[in-house]
Amino acid sequence: LSFIYTARAQSDRKITREEYIQIYKDIAISEMNRSGIPASISLAQGMLESDNGNSRLAIKANNHFGIKCHGWTGKEIYHDDDEQGECFRKYRSAKESYVDHTDFLMNGPRYVFLFYLDQTDYKGWAKGLEEAGYATSRTYAKDLIRIIEENELDQYDKPQRRSRKKEQKAKE
Repeated sequence: LSFIYTARAQSDRKITREEYIQIYKDIAISEMNRSGIPASISLAQGMLESDNGNSRLAIKANNHFGIKCHGWTGKEIYHDDDEQGECFRKYRSAKESYVDHTDFLMNGPRYVFLFYLDQTDYKGWAKGLEEAGYATSRTYAKDLIRIIEENELDQYDKPQRRSRKKEQKAKE
């Protein structure tokens, strides 16, 4: 019985911000290297849109970014958002959600101007996402910037450099 209780208690426990960062930072960095979207922006959006991975959309559909079905041919989930019963994209994994978020921004004409910003300009990206209408919240940019600064997420926006010792070992 204690095993069942422990398993149940763990499944009901919410993921903290710190845990979310540890779980998803490597995916965010990988997507940044692929696209130029700051890892801090992806992490902050994921935390804000999914309540740190605890929202119904994140749990039931692995949707960490609140991306709706527009033009989607994959699986779907229906959820009340701005309107009742709106269609949202459903993913097999959180990683698939992160990859689709990158593709969504890279292929969305209203986000093109963001890719002229530096990958370390998280404030510009946050303001640009709000300006482009990513979310309906009038405080979206301010909320993203607050999450980034409170959690020092901008440390993940810097290009990763390998030390000379590691490079030398890799050559041996």
